[in-house]
Amino acid sequence: MTETFAIKEEIILLNQLLKALAWCESGAQANAAIDAGLVKVNGKKELRKRNKLSKDFIIEFDGKKVKLV
Repeated sequence: MTETFAIKEEIILLNQLLKALAWCESGAQANAAIDAGLVKVNGKKELRKRNKLSKDFIIEFDGKKVKLV
């Protein structure tokens, strides 16, 4: 099941999103997960920590999936 997450601005950075969702406890943990190739954006492995995400993007991490709205 895919949950949704409403972003307040036009974009949100990938590492900030992982913290906002409480999928990672800290920015350092979020960056480490991204560096390790554990995060997917729109079905592709994403290694850019500050990747700019916008509405309709789908992010996957640790068996969880979220769509930005």
